[in-house]
Amino acid sequence: MEQKNIMIGLEIHGYLETKEKLFCKCKNFHDMKQIKPNTNICPICTGQPGCKPMLPNSSAINKILEIGLMLNCKPNLIENNKPLIFQRKHYSWPDMPSGYQKTISGSHSTPPVEKGEFLGIRITEAHLEEDPAAWNPETGNIDYNRAGAPLVEIVTEPDFKSAEEVEQWLRQLILTLSYIKALNKDAGIKADVNVNIKGISKRTEIKNVNSITEIVKAINSEIKRHELAKPQQQETRRWNSEKNKTELMRLKEQAEDYRFIPDPDLPAIKITKSLIKKIKKSLPESPMQKLEKIIKHHKINKQDAEVLTKNLEIVELFEKVIEKIPPQIALPWITVEWLGVLNYNKKTMDDVKINPQHIIELLKLIEQNKITPLKAKDILRKFIPTSFSPMEEAKKHESISDEKEIEKIIDNIIKNNQKSVSDYKTGEQKALNFLIGQVMQATNKRADFLTVKKILEKELK
Repeated sequence: MEQKNIMIGLEIHGYLETKEKLFCKCKNFHDMKQIKPNTNICPICTGQPGCKPMLPNSSAINKILEIGLMLNCKPNLIENNKPLIFQRKHYSWPDMPSGYQKTISGSHSTPPVEKGEFLGIRITEAHLEEDPAAWNPETGNIDYNRAGAPLVEIVTEPDFKSAEEVEQWLRQLILTLSYIKALNKDAGIKADVNVNIKGISKRTEIKNVNSITEIVKAINSEIKRHELAKPQQQETRRWNSEKNKTELMRLKEQAEDYRFIPDPDLPAIKITKSLIKKIKKSLPESPMQKLEKIIKHHKINKQDAEVLTKNLEIVELFEKVIEKIPPQIALPWITVEWLGVLNYNKKTMDDVKINPQHIIELLKLIEQNKITPLKAKDILRKFIPTSFSPMEEAKKHESISDEKEIEKIIDNIIKNNQKSVSDYKTGEQKALNFLIGQVMQATNKRADFLTVKKILEKELK
């Protein structure tokens, strides 16, 4: 089967990073599973009779617009007579007690943003809706903690030709949206995947596939099914990860099956030119733009540049540091040492307060031979959770570069470690490293490493 005949489209769902749910004041926690079931609820998000929704969360509206602009979409403005109207999408499942979902989508709906393009894939639209509850059909249990949480749905055209292309594109999408802190990073994404083979089979929608890995598996499995079975009816299927295949849920619904109607309890949302202008000014460069600039302007190789651009706060820290420090010197201290400190402490840049000036001061102290790189690493570890000026710390640990002073220390180390001296003279290289370590320990890492190594090798001959 020629790859060009395969058509894959995505409907990507992600939890928006907001403090509260979409229509009430309940918290929008990072992980709803971490709290006791049905404790983060109110009459609004559980659909109690007579309860009206509050006005939509303005943070969620702004996040949708930011996402659209990062994906080169066109916002629908009130100046163009395009108000955004929440509609009721009707269906009878226990996870939606009101019997309908509030969404800016559906028949005759105007999405907040539409007609975009991201890395060669056309974006049909991105819209906003509320999340249903978590329902377990096997036990019948329902947890309403996440009911009403704001969801973005990004809909693509069927432009993908393979699961591998989908995987690469999704990883870049998540990275790009992380730059604007749009999606809840702990909740991950899920997608409805549409697959068909042009002229051979009808479109199948695979519902709620969690994680990029499972999305790739589901696509590859469904392509094989379409090549063999050539289904001629539109179907809605689920992904069974244990059996590694899709299973029929129902024949595909049409839009009229949901009986979309405008929600009478919610006013139209008016997106203005001035709001879009304000949001555009606040947006960062995309990861691709950052990558290109770092490689071109700072002569950083692509591999190191990709490490930097995986996190906006890291690359911005690097850009501020290299205003005063040469990029090639700053690079390993950011991508290796500082990232190593964060990983060891299980922290992200969101968890710490780091002043770029403190990194600059630290690197200048090394450059001026006032402290050794080893001592600088010790100071860097103390920058968790808040950085500080290393000047005072450096005064206590000024480097020792005077060769005569180092020679005295080395003579004492040799006298007290005769076995290691003998081992080195018989060809044991590890013995030299041990002796260097003893000198560094004796000087509290203040001695210059290269000077110590040079003098030791000379003395041991």
